[in-house]
Amino acid sequence: MRLATIRIDGGTRAARVDGDHAVLLPAPDVGALLADPSWPALTGGPRLPVAELDLAPVVPRPSQIFCVGLNYRAHIIEMGRQVPATPTLFAKFPAGLLGARDPLVLPSVSDRVDWEVELAVVVGRPLRRGTAAEAAAAIAGYTVLNDVSMRDWQVHSSQWLPGKAFEASTPVGPWLTTVDEVGDEPDLEVRCEVDGEVMQRARTGDLLFGPAETMAYVSRFTTLRPGDLIATGTPGGVGNARDPKVFLRPGQVLRTSIEGLGECVNECVKETG
Repeated sequence: MRLATIRIDGGTRAARVDGDHAVLLPAPDVGALLADPSWPALTGGPRLPVAELDLAPVVPRPSQIFCVGLNYRAHIIEMGRQVPATPTLFAKFPAGLLGARDPLVLPSVSDRVDWEVELAVVVGRPLRRGTAAEAAAAIAGYTVLNDVSMRDWQVHSSQWLPGKAFEASTPVGPWLTTVDEVGDEPDLEVRCEVDGEVMQRARTGDLLFGPAETMAYVSRFTTLRPGDLIATGTPGGVGNARDPKVFLRPGQVLRTSIEGLGECVNECVKETG
């Protein structure tokens, strides 16, 4: 099953994507839908063509967004870091999320905007100090995310937060694909393209810390709730590690795709005002 949050009538609605059409569901967004344990049995309303949907971030207002840095060996090597013994975590905020077709505004205060394709996990039920098996059972599904990073801000200090938390900088979508379609620990191709040129390509089977292991670790210090997001890390090929370095420019198209989950396509535009 695929679940999306769409913008409609001045607000948002959850929808179930069935082929070329989406069926509106009685919830304002996917996060609110997952918070209702009876959501799989909810019946749908009007049908809309998928091609005409205005896609919001699949979960517009998660209570928590955790991201894993340094989780693919190739990316660890290209960044000159040591292999971590536990997940390297940082946080994002709901204001940082962007829809799958929204323009990506390149902030005027940064000239080093970089790409990072990532598999994102959507939490489906509360999890507190869970085992890996309990964490796997708490996964609602997966979606596509690009942890767009302002590298010049990321290195202002040893804490990465400033470069990772810019508003409206993280495309996530186009929808959630439920875990029954892809498995607890999926092995999927992840790819990032800029103007059609492949910049990153890897498989999620190469993650050092898989989705369930990461969720279990996070749940040891905080309760995960339905709709929370966990971005599992990016593979090698980021612009900051290239020689010479390469960063996003206005007019370019950033395409973030994961096998079987769909893609985000975001045009880069210059910030004005």
